[in-house]
Amino acid sequence: MNTAQHDRLLIIDFGSQVTQLIARRLRELNVYCEIHPFNTVTDAFLADFAPKAVIFSGGPASVFADGAPMPPKCVFELGVPILGICYGQQVMMHLLGGKVDRGQGTAEFGRAYVTPAARQLALLEGWFAADREQVWMSHGDHVSQIAPGFEVYGTSPNAPFAVTADTDRNFYAVQFHPEVHHTPNGAKLYENFVRLAGFTGDWTMGAYREEAIARIRDQVGSGRVICALSGGVDSSVAAVLIHEAVGDQLICVYVDHGLMRKNESAEVVGMFREHYNLPLIHADESELFLGKLDGVSDPETKRKIIGGLFIEVFEKHAKAIGGADFLAQGTLYPDVIESVSFSGGPSVTIKSHHNVGGLPERMNMQLVEPLRELFKDEVRALGRELGLPPSFIGRHPFPGPGLAIRCPGEITRAKLDILREADAIYIDQIRRHGLYDDIWQAFVAILPVRTVGVMGDGRTYDYACALRAVTSVDGMTADYFPFSHDFLGETATRIINEVPGINRVTYDITSKPPGTIEWE
Repeated sequence: MNTAQHDRLLIIDFGSQVTQLIARRLRELNVYCEIHPFNTVTDAFLADFAPKAVIFSGGPASVFADGAPMPPKCVFELGVPILGICYGQQVMMHLLGGKVDRGQGTAEFGRAYVTPAARQLALLEGWFAADREQVWMSHGDHVSQIAPGFEVYGTSPNAPFAVTADTDRNFYAVQFHPEVHHTPNGAKLYENFVRLAGFTGDWTMGAYREEAIARIRDQVGSGRVICALSGGVDSSVAAVLIHEAVGDQLICVYVDHGLMRKNESAEVVGMFREHYNLPLIHADESELFLGKLDGVSDPETKRKIIGGLFIEVFEKHAKAIGGADFLAQGTLYPDVIESVSFSGGPSVTIKSHHNVGGLPERMNMQLVEPLRELFKDEVRALGRELGLPPSFIGRHPFPGPGLAIRCPGEITRAKLDILREADAIYIDQIRRHGLYDDIWQAFVAILPVRTVGVMGDGRTYDYACALRAVTSVDGMTADYFPFSHDFLGETATRIINEVPGINRVTYDITSKPPGTIEWE
């Protein structure tokens, strides 16, 4: 996407697990930002990116460690506002003439309270209405001496330099994490920072739609596009957007890999043929996918097999229609972030995504990924801009690998059939109780264990399943949904009574992090 016409903010990532939340806070303020790992931010990169402001993320490292993550020193010479967070604050002090000490009794993890210093600071406008602010700390080392030009504006019991700033240079630094939920007023701090930096909030989905259409037309020209359509919100919004840009140059391929939910293939194909008038190929490739997955239990291997087969199927159908120049996907920004571990970088790969990683050279096709810069809630907003119905926009996310990653361990057709029935009952229960729109994502996972039960005075030895339901904004973090015990009891009874093969139902109350939303 050509974002140069927007004010742009650069987030330099030092490996924090919540760096993505910084981006979410900024996007909510209609500020365009990008996350880039520290080791890719060079002098040339900065000159090309031309940020209007820079944020240093937190991170797990110590500034004392050999090869500690550092930004290029020229970043301080750009003349733009900089905000350092946690490790980012320590980096600023370390490089600008201050002093950082090792933990030794001043480590702080969890809730803390910051109180204001005597001086007022525009960054903290709207803070300290109750004389102190709750924040979330997560640091071992600490700043023991601030750099020349900086002053103290907020303190906490274990962080005497919790908020510091050099207002002449517009450099700001905080020891806590304002991006997380446990810093309740953190969004206000980011709002103040982008206001100080002069951002106008010009990043909107209306503007993005027009820019995306122009870019798609420029990239595709007179070429033919084949779109990987899963029926989920992401690929569907991508398909409608690309169709608006290039019309009949687009052909969609819906791949039924045998890992869809109950009746889903018929519903997806019917919806697109009847309501969107998009050219659509229904490719039933279930035998191919299930055959290749037979006996496979490792989750990463499953994902890689599915990703590779998707490419093979699209390649086959591209040849069948006389060739295609481009493959379109609904890849999102979180997919990219979670899939990439930069060589020498501070972060680790969480899981691979079937739609991230490029195409084999033999395909001789280029990728069209118009949603690659967007988070899930932004995709929903774009879908509304494109006129997709609210009932469709509000659908829960469904992963590309489908039920394969909701079936830990070896996949069999029998287990998939059991899983489909249990999942259909669970979603039906959620809808009956009017809870569907309150939940980000809900599903059943069939567990790779069997348990002893008693049904009709007889012994059973069947599968256990886990119900999962989470609330989230963008899928980067999530909390479990607080169902009532009555709901859980009623749902478990229905599943056990109506689904042969399951005799035990559990509810997963793990948040993300430390877990992921999906089980694999």
